[in-house]
Amino acid sequence: MTTSPLKMTKKILIIGSGFSSISAATYLADKGYDVTVFEKNSSFGGRARKFEANGFTFDMGPSWYWMPDVFEKYFNDFNKKVSDYYNIKKLDPAYTVYFGSNDSIEIKGDIDSICKTFDEHEKGASKSLKKFMSQANKNYSIAMDKIVYKPGISIFELITFQTITRIRYFLTNIKSEVAKYFKNKKLRQILEFPVLFLGAKPENTPAFYNIMNHADFGLGTWFPEKGGMYRVIESMIELAIEKKVKLKSNHNVDSLVVDANKIKGVESNGQFFSFDIIISGADYNHTETLLPKELRNYSESFWSKKVFAPSSLLFYLGLDKKVKKLNHHNLFFDVDFNKHASEIYDNPKWPESPLFYVNFPSISDSDMAPSGHENCFILIPIAPGLEDNDQIRERYFKIVIDRIEKISGEKILDHIVYKKSFCVKDFIGDYNSYRGNAYGLANTLFQTSIFKPKIKSKKVKGLYFTGQLTVPGPGVPPSLISGKIVSDIVMQDFPY
Repeated sequence: MTTSPLKMTKKILIIGSGFSSISAATYLADKGYDVTVFEKNSSFGGRARKFEANGFTFDMGPSWYWMPDVFEKYFNDFNKKVSDYYNIKKLDPAYTVYFGSNDSIEIKGDIDSICKTFDEHEKGASKSLKKFMSQANKNYSIAMDKIVYKPGISIFELITFQTITRIRYFLTNIKSEVAKYFKNKKLRQILEFPVLFLGAKPENTPAFYNIMNHADFGLGTWFPEKGGMYRVIESMIELAIEKKVKLKSNHNVDSLVVDANKIKGVESNGQFFSFDIIISGADYNHTETLLPKELRNYSESFWSKKVFAPSSLLFYLGLDKKVKKLNHHNLFFDVDFNKHASEIYDNPKWPESPLFYVNFPSISDSDMAPSGHENCFILIPIAPGLEDNDQIRERYFKIVIDRIEKISGEKILDHIVYKKSFCVKDFIGDYNSYRGNAYGLANTLFQTSIFKPKIKSKKVKGLYFTGQLTVPGPGVPPSLISGKIVSDIVMQDFPY
């Protein structure tokens, strides 16, 4: 009688605990791999962490729940449903865009209402919007079925019958595509706004990314009840633990240990930990600095030439009142859109008159603030790598508070009982983010799909990357997808 040798379970380390990392960890653990997550910070979630202060609960990063189909697909892959872990409610209105005092456009929660709003600002715009959205819907279907779940290895991932028939959407840009349908400047800006989530100027973003308009108007803006965006992270962690993933906080990775161009483990907190495979959901550039130069995929000059998505100046405020004149999501476009974009991408500097975003999640979830209070989050997009100090932060705080009060008529300053800021230095300190970027690489044509940094190390066997600096790109849904993509590649390379 003979016995077959025991099959050794591959030990996998995931660096970081953001959406892509937890996603990858869960897919791999589900297939029987021995998976551990090391998080450098004291709490899990990466950029999607939360913190609590003075009775307020703040989502630290992502605040828009778009593309609910991607979240549903993620949980479905484990024979689960989103509703097994959390509930989402559709926001109506989805958001309000402010163009000045007594000058705003409220985007409702359904396409028919949005069409009526468009007609109010441009004759016949609803008919144009329906045509525009029909094309955006088709592109979204192609993207989800044929492109975004692909690993970015071959040009043939992009060249399919469906994409060839829609080649013009890759050869023109969002700005010109929107201009074909609409004359009204405000309506154009509303349709150009979603690509800011992709981290690039509308004129540099392929028109194919009108998929984001389908995500916005077509699928709607949602909110996870009883906890906001961090409830999604909590739910993913619950599922990961069900699959026997081990999560360890306060474990900063100091170096990757390689022998004969093969991963052996990591040094963390002065100790060596042995692993067969490492997937880094941490900053790609930072991860490679943990290797000798000759074993890195990309040089410093490579990164310096890339177009990065913005960084952000963030403010977390607690107010001792309920707001009456602002919605859950609010965009302040009362200044020159193109000038601010140029100050991010063309001539990087602190903006003279910034556009900004204001979020009041406690309008939708009263538990995120004490009774009678409001939780407020403000985001100003800025170029990565800018000088960052308390004086600059305070100057911009005064600018945005003054404009919020003037334009909305809502008093804010005299009601602030808690305040915290977060900017370039914090993105670097907390996330080892390259030049303090907040969203990864911009989705320009030549930074899409096969042109992004590769998921798999070309020089170190057993080393992989996931997250917003590789495929598919920036944003929460793409990060979930990135975790699935890297797990599929690992399973191919190291079958269980």
